Amino acid sequence: MTSALQVHHLEPSSKVNGPGQRAVVWLQGCTLACPGCFNPLTHAPKGGASYAVDSVYQWVQSLPPESTGLTISGGEPLQQLSPLIQLLQQVRANTTLSVILFTGYTWEEIHKMPGASALMGLLDVCIAGRFQQASRLAHHLAGSANKTFHFLTSRYSPANFEQVEQAEIILAPDGEIRISGINPPAL
Repeated sequence: MTSALQVHHLEPSSKVNGPGQRAVVWLQGCTLACPGCFNPLTHAPKGGASYAVDSVYQWVQSLPPESTGLTISGGEPLQQLSPLIQLLQQVRANTTLSVILFTGYTWEEIHKMPGASALMGLLDVCIAGRFQQASRLAHHLAGSANKTFHFLTSRYSPANFEQVEQAEIILAPDGEIRISGINPPAL
């Protein structure tokens, strides 16, 4: 049986969701309900669309050659931990893409989850902690001051994240306007 991921959106090219040109997978579903979350459309567990893990991996394989990384965000990615690990195992084994994960769970909470050690071996960077509106930062990919950055490989350092722009506006070929980044402008 093929596992599935509930996906909010697949973005093939972004420069504000980590260093370099990155693809972004926003997973659907989050029960953490952080007040002030800038992406509430990703919270409903049945929103978005269900994709077989292999289908998302095929999408990753089709990325342009200038892609340097994959960012996983949400929603809350770790609420789909098992299929997420399946996807990242394929990405790690068959591509040179770096992997950055945004999660609302704290570092301590993550390490209590079954599968945490397998997950850590598949990431380059984990940005952890719930968004706290009272300590909002919205720069260097930290939404709030409590966010912790965990560099799990030598691929990146904190200096790489200081260079990431705060927001981008993407005009899709179909005319859809998408706004992304740690400090997206209001339209």
